[in-house]
Amino acid sequence: MAEYVVRMFRPEDLDEVIKINRENLPENYPPFFFKLHYENFPQAFLVAESGGKVIGYIMCRVENGKLYTKHGVGRQGHIVSIAVIPEMRGRGVGTELMKKAMKALHDVYGVEEYYLEVRVSNIPAINLYTKLGFEKVKILKGYYLNGEDAYLMAKQAL
Repeated sequence: MAEYVVRMFRPEDLDEVIKINRENLPENYPPFFFKLHYENFPQAFLVAESGGKVIGYIMCRVENGKLYTKHGVGRQGHIVSIAVIPEMRGRGVGTELMKKAMKALHDVYGVEEYYLEVRVSNIPAINLYTKLGFEKVKILKGYYLNGEDAYLMAKQAL
């Protein structure tokens, strides 16, 4: 049996997702922000669950804008937030969350590319995104509240 399953977020997961967000990421969002993403893009808001406990999540949205991977304007899947609890890292949870969210963004919402922002110091996350085919597009100076720069990374949807 699998160590964890990835499934769609449900409203009753909200408290656990907020807890994971607050304990593992410096960027914290109010509850309504999570609810808004669930209401608007439910198939691109996923959780990983193990033993009846949420151990990770990914929250995405769809935007229309200038594409980073090719010329023109199109539908973009924005990976807004992803986190996995420390004791479950290195087991493929983040990879699985990313792959399933990208599939939903493409198949359900028709996005042409995916993009995200990541701290320049977050080497494990950068390595994950690179392994999944994302490329660094540009540096966003002082993007985070503490002044740290971010890489904007993007990947064309296939």
